Amino acid sequence: MVDAAIEREISDEALMSDLASGKQDAIGHLYARYAPTILGMAAQALGRPAAEDVVQDVFLSVWKNAHAYDSKRGPVRPWLLQIAHYRIANELRRRSRRPNIQADPEGELLAAIPEPGPGQSEEAWNAYRHAALRRALEELPPPQRQALGLAFFDELSHDEIASALKLPLGTAKSRIRAGLRTLRLRLAPLIAALAGIAILGAVALRFFSGRADLARDERALTMLTSSDSEALRMTAPGAPDSRIHGVYRHRPGSTIAVFTLSNFPPAAAGRVYRAWALYGSTWIPLGDARPDASGHARGIAEHPALGTRPDRLEVTLEPETAVSAPTGPIQIAWPPAPSL
Repeated sequence: MVDAAIEREISDEALMSDLASGKQDAIGHLYARYAPTILGMAAQALGRPAAEDVVQDVFLSVWKNAHAYDSKRGPVRPWLLQIAHYRIANELRRRSRRPNIQADPEGELLAAIPEPGPGQSEEAWNAYRHAALRRALEELPPPQRQALGLAFFDELSHDEIASALKLPLGTAKSRIRAGLRTLRLRLAPLIAALAGIAILGAVALRFFSGRADLARDERALTMLTSSDSEALRMTAPGAPDSRIHGVYRHRPGSTIAVFTLSNFPPAAAGRVYRAWALYGSTWIPLGDARPDASGHARGIAEHPALGTRPDRLEVTLEPETAVSAPTGPIQIAWPPAPSL
């Protein structure tokens, strides 16, 4: 834990540099410094519930785009406040475009609306699902919404959330668990409704596929924010100072793991970066990764063996076709390859 006096001496610019280089605790320090100010600004214009969403949105943007900050263009504070002003203005514009709701007790207006086509039906259903999820999030008690936002959007660990919110570790964990439990309960009618009416089989299939992805993400989030999760850093063989690197996170007893890549160039056409974990003599493919414009990528893997620390990790450059073991050149690995 950083001493409070020392923390105050760390400049905003140094924290942004740390964040851009992958030091996750920097986002907690920035949140503690500026979240109250941004919350006050947004609450005055939008009200408290929407203001809390703006705060999370701002710091998610900071987390994902830390590499884009340039200290030569100005200090961190006005940059952060500019992002906040932009988010607030967007929400005000969105509200101004909301249609006026007319009373229709006899259903006459509804009957006059043309029957939507398949594409419109799917769009309407998606809009309904998004609205239901947003309402469920807004209805969470503020302490749960704040803790869950830091865990999900900012990818902070339980320890980092407790530090950012100045809470005991047990309290931070309880708020996250309670928030997830409440969300599941409030979204249950939405899931039941879709199963009951079974509209548009293709839409239903995509919905349940999305539910599976959401459930997987939730399990990954639980693992990432657990105090006993372990991070293994993968580096370029023979080039420990290389900018490209990766981090593999797992938790004892869990069947899910998350790996991230940083500063990777795009793969050549027909090739893909593939992550692997070695257990004994068996290689387990963790998944393919396609870095974004900033060279970052993230993957989630599930396998019964992932609850224990692997013997070795590799990210190789492979053909897009499936192979059962790494065959291409090693880009990064853990532990570092022994010197020849």
